[in-house]
Amino acid sequence: MESILAVFRSRSQAYDFIARLKSRGVAASAVSTPREANVGCGISARIGAFDLSRARRALAGGNYTAFVGFFRMRVHCGRVHIYPA
Repeated sequence: MESILAVFRSRSQAYDFIARLKSRGVAASAVSTPREANVGCGISARIGAFDLSRARRALAGGNYTAFVGFFRMRVHCGRVHIYPA
């Protein structure tokens, strides 16, 4: 299973970004940031791997100063692997 995480250092900005994505028709949800990412406030936006370009456009339209980056999260055999997207 593979998905994209948009990691923020601010919970309020993470929730605002999720609301912005949902208003643009992207299926997004709030998830706990995995420890493997080594950053964050504990909340990230999870989107599908095919919605990355739409998420980048939504990010460009807002003023998100606490944005860390997009990470590709892959769960394989019960282990979580995090890669830059």
